Amino acid sequence: MACKCKKKGEKEIKLTEEQEKILRAMAEMDGPVASKQISEATGIPTKSLSCRIRSLKNKGLLDSPARCKYEITEAGRQLVGA
Repeated sequence: MACKCKKKGEKEIKLTEEQEKILRAMAEMDGPVASKQISEATGIPTKSLSCRIRSLKNKGLLDSPARCKYEITEAGRQLVGA
């Protein structure tokens, strides 16, 4: 089941269970992290993460401040209540 989150006056953001799991795990991590760390925290295989991370970046929920490193944005934190 997908999470459908919407704040007043904003476009609805739909997340898959895996995307929500990634955001929740990343909200608990400090600083930019590699795919391997995300995989370890979520149980999602590293090979499966790239398209999910790209989708979350396109929605403005993740950022990539350094090559192959990712961090949750403020919008991502708000969406998962972190």
